[in-house]
Amino acid sequence: MALLQPKLNLKVAQRQVLTPGLMQMVSVLALNKLELKEMIDAEMVENPVLEEIDESVPTLDEVASREERLERSAEETVAPPKDVFSEIDFGSYFQEYLDPGYRTQPEYEESEKPSFENFLSQPTTLSDHLAWQLGALSLDPKLHEAAEFIVGNLDGDGYLAGSEDELVSSFGQFLQSAAEDGSAQSDGTSAAAAAEAIRDLVRQALNLVQHLDPAGIGARDLRECLMLQIAAQQAEFAHLYGNLAVPPEPDENPHGSFRAEAEAGIEARRRSMEVAAVIADQHLHLLQKRDLKALAHAARVTVDEARAGVEFIRTLDPRPGRLYNREQTRLIEPDVVFTKRGNEWVVSMNEEDMPSLRLSQRYRRMLVAENTDKEVKDYVKERFRSALQLMRNIAQRKSTILRTCEVIVRRQQEFLELGVEALRPMMIKEVAEEIGVHPSTVSRAVANKYAHTPQGVFELRFFFSEGSNGPEGADTPLLVLKRKVRKLIEEEDPRHPRTDDQLAAMLQAQGIQLTRRTVAKYREDMNIPSTHQRRRRE
Repeated sequence: MALLQPKLNLKVAQRQVLTPGLMQMVSVLALNKLELKEMIDAEMVENPVLEEIDESVPTLDEVASREERLERSAEETVAPPKDVFSEIDFGSYFQEYLDPGYRTQPEYEESEKPSFENFLSQPTTLSDHLAWQLGALSLDPKLHEAAEFIVGNLDGDGYLAGSEDELVSSFGQFLQSAAEDGSAQSDGTSAAAAAEAIRDLVRQALNLVQHLDPAGIGARDLRECLMLQIAAQQAEFAHLYGNLAVPPEPDENPHGSFRAEAEAGIEARRRSMEVAAVIADQHLHLLQKRDLKALAHAARVTVDEARAGVEFIRTLDPRPGRLYNREQTRLIEPDVVFTKRGNEWVVSMNEEDMPSLRLSQRYRRMLVAENTDKEVKDYVKERFRSALQLMRNIAQRKSTILRTCEVIVRRQQEFLELGVEALRPMMIKEVAEEIGVHPSTVSRAVANKYAHTPQGVFELRFFFSEGSNGPEGADTPLLVLKRKVRKLIEEEDPRHPRTDDQLAAMLQAQGIQLTRRTVAKYREDMNIPSTHQRRRRE
């Protein structure tokens, strides 16, 4: 019988460990110029050893030395007593208090006033806009609470997320938790009756939200969103023109033709809304196919009425929530600049407004001073080590980006000279092998960074694209291929759009070997409809 005994075993294994310095180097490399500047500013606040080199602003060392010189000069010489009247500016005194009337100030008064940027408010979101409308209504507290619950379940496009059963269940749990927190007493109603009451409350709240601005909010799908917008415009149209009293026209009215034309326009507008409601409610699948004849036949209207209804639907917003949930504009500032000097392309870093760092001389003297406490010395040493690591990582980032961009410029000179059509395929792996780093390093070096070129400002990842085999090999990047497919589709006859086979044949005639499936894939990637959906039927 074998006994369990403790044993010691040696095992050799390799494991990659990321030190804090290496982790910082990886994170610094992935930052663009604006993000790096924010990081440096934050690091300067936390690390007193770091100083920014700025000739217009004196450093701590300069201030300290200036104070020492002032103290020594004050000790050496004793200042004579000052005349108190010499400190009074009598010119400004008389100008300020003894001027009898209006005068033009010779200088603009400089007063510290808050910047106008401090008065800019945050953009209003969809939830804020709806909450403001709910606050202006006199509602039952439970209905108001349910409406806020509905607003909280709207997505960025303004659609209601979740089914009615899910909303009823979630709102019931919310009410139950609120009642437990408030130690409310039950009124003795059954669970089924309570659930039905909650369902009616949710329906009322949903109906209330769907009648708020903008129209189409709270819809469950595209059909309901369009129907809500059409109903809102129909109600407004009826309010404006539905109750107008038409006086009898005299026998000879010089404005009779204009009046008839205006009434015909009003009637045509009303009819287009009616047809649009029928199309949106029952025939959205035919609307996607752009078949006016089939749409007119299904809706039992004329082709002209169907066309007017489709044009009215085009004025509606399929994503009404985007009006308030707009994405914030992202500020782009190039990290590198590609310029041509003579016959040679040069890569330079855009370091404008970037702080230049240096180590503080004052804290260096604290390390060698004998009267400095050990804890202070240990703290200063740690801060120096952190500051040096950051400065090395910033220098390493600059070197990696410059070497990567030099390879990009060398391989994409035709693009810099001629434009996008001359872009050549290039892989991250090839650039990494050329500069002797890992592909992930190049990927971080070009992530979220932009280059200013004679052809415009482009993201560095824009220059990396796969190629497609042709008579001359992989000589056409994927981006250019998609542009060619899009251009061929834009130049086609809408009544007779080109098929994927025809597009592939046209590209093969240009020396680009693509199959029909590849063309279809590129077309789908660019969200271009199929041939049947692009065909315009009159």
